[in-house]
Amino acid sequence: MDLIIGTRHIIPDAITRTATGIEAVLHGDALLSLLNAAFHGSGTIEVLGGDLDRHRMEVIGIQMQGCETRVTLSAMGAGQRLM
Repeated sequence: MDLIIGTRHIIPDAITRTATGIEAVLHGDALLSLLNAAFHGSGTIEVLGGDLDRHRMEVIGIQMQGCETRVTLSAMGAGQRLM
């Protein structure tokens, strides 16, 4: 699974499926893109691949520890259909 943030394809350092969404480890520009989308409305956050393919996501938690930032995302509704 990867993330699509706005029009950017982001490959997290690590990604884990949770009961309500995913948990991703991000750093650098990938983390900044996610924070801008989540807090400034500059794009959507979606999952690419897996059982949550094309689902819009919402940031529900951010945990920083050492040089690792773990972001928890929750799925919002049904996945987008391709036309």
